Amino acid sequence: MSYKKIKKIKVYEQVANSLIEIIRSGQLQPGDKLESVEQLAKNFDVGRSAIREALSGLRTMGLVEMRQGEGTYVKEFHASKFTLPVTTAFLMKLEDVKELYEVRQIFEVGTVGLAAVNYQAEDLRKIEEALLKMKHTGGNEKDAEHADFSFHLAIAKASHNQMLISLMRSLSEIMSETIRETRRVLLYSGGMEVGLLTDHEAIFEAIKSRDVKKAEKAMLDHLVSVQNQLFKNID
Repeated sequence: MSYKKIKKIKVYEQVANSLIEIIRSGQLQPGDKLESVEQLAKNFDVGRSAIREALSGLRTMGLVEMRQGEGTYVKEFHASKFTLPVTTAFLMKLEDVKELYEVRQIFEVGTVGLAAVNYQAEDLRKIEEALLKMKHTGGNEKDAEHADFSFHLAIAKASHNQMLISLMRSLSEIMSETIRETRRVLLYSGGMEVGLLTDHEAIFEAIKSRDVKKAEKAMLDHLVSVQNQLFKNID
């Protein structure tokens, strides 16, 4: 019998979801100014830090903007943004998300190089299996997100470096969550599905040919490209 882990919903996530519902219902329109942090804290009966974190998350999602010395305003938005769940990955401060991508570049570029050297036939099969799942999801983005993370995890396992595998597992929750939300932001904001597949195919082919430099370059190019596109849409 398997049990799904129950995640606790943090206070600022509840606040963010409530504000999204207010915007979605039309009670707040694009251009409208939100109440002050102090007043929102009183209205929600929470601390001001929870309000600030919630607003930071909504800013990262592109739903509000903070004007220096003026306050927080609802931005023009596309209805599709409301399909994005409010999760820890995107309620982190923008700087935290950037730092996570820096960590991924340092960590995964080195890992893919080791995978190209150390992989065994079964490792390559699992990497390819994840890639094929990404290609043939039938439009099911949830399956594509899972396959995307499985692809990166399979590469870590192919390195046969137990320390790297342990590090990947310790980062697994925040990485899988960030991959999920990154894909959604990119796909909803103009689509990069073909580009994402092409990137992963290039990484796979480089690993398969045991070309370390090519594999490292393909992984770095992929992560930098995704990061640039992501921050272009949420800055």
